[in-house]
Amino acid sequence: MKTFSAKPTDIAHDWHVVDAADVPLGRLATAVAQLIRGKHKPTFTPHMDGGDFVVVVNASKVRLTGNKMKQKTYFKHTGYMGHESHTPAEKLLAEHPDRVIEKAVFGMLPKNSLARQKLRTKLKVYGGAEHPHAAQSPTPYAIATAKGA
Repeated sequence: MKTFSAKPTDIAHDWHVVDAADVPLGRLATAVAQLIRGKHKPTFTPHMDGGDFVVVVNASKVRLTGNKMKQKTYFKHTGYMGHESHTPAEKLLAEHPDRVIEKAVFGMLPKNSLARQKLRTKLKVYGGAEHPHAAQSPTPYAIATAKGA
């Protein structure tokens, strides 16, 4: 039996819309990362861009469990000595809810140029329920929120 390796003609990109309201951040990030990479398809090839486009809506309503809302911080450094800043998750979620989701999904992707390209082009995050991608007719994607599911 020969090993299957997808060619650009074998790849089809679909559109999915994910509602992030009351979904734990980690579960959302793993599901979105799998969709972006294309691991849910039988034609998955690691070196090809076989993933789907993902539109995440209601990013401002994502759930952080435990005390993460107050204790989790996001690190940023300017490059100058002593110029580092730690932003609490509560403040970042209030001001830029899209960045919280993007950082979580980036953490779930492999650290290579293809993953960075996929994150930049295939992930669309919106804080509210409206998005401008209705013309692509995305299919709803449900994420299991129960612990056993």
